[in-house]
Amino acid sequence: MTRQGRALAIIGAVAVFLGSMAAAFAWGGYRVNFTPSYPLGIWQIETLDRPVAVGDRVFICPPSGPAVDLARARFYLPRGLCPAGTAPLIKTVVALAGQSIRVANQVIIDDVPLAASIVYAQDAEGRPMTPWSGGIVPVGEVFLHSDFVGSYDSRYFGPLPTDGILGLAREILTFTP
Repeated sequence: MTRQGRALAIIGAVAVFLGSMAAAFAWGGYRVNFTPSYPLGIWQIETLDRPVAVGDRVFICPPSGPAVDLARARFYLPRGLCPAGTAPLIKTVVALAGQSIRVANQVIIDDVPLAASIVYAQDAEGRPMTPWSGGIVPVGEVFLHSDFVGSYDSRYFGPLPTDGILGLAREILTFTP
């Protein structure tokens, strides 16, 4: 076999291996998290076979709209296969339909301040951030949060539809830098 033939064979084998790994990840519900909102590494989407509850950490696809357009333009959310063109988000459900949300300097749910929920007027690059106006979480939606100080979550985009929930987010092999 010529040197060029061996190189092509190696490149082909690597491509097949990487394609197989990507398919195994997709079919197995595995995702790699590169965002600082939760630990970096490998996560798995677990089936959610019950109603979503406060405290559930979920994978969710946000719907298209101005908040997602802004997030994509500013690179807050990575590109991916969700219908809005983003990767699924990992967030924790902190409020369900019917609960009252106030967003001021921090998030207040049913008159109880939410820990680690400071609301910023600007992002890390000094661009203006517009918080969600607050209100009652509508039927069929959830209010989402991450303790990470710079997280782009429901503080800014509001509640998201539960039909975007892909499943529970389970850590497989992660680390916090």
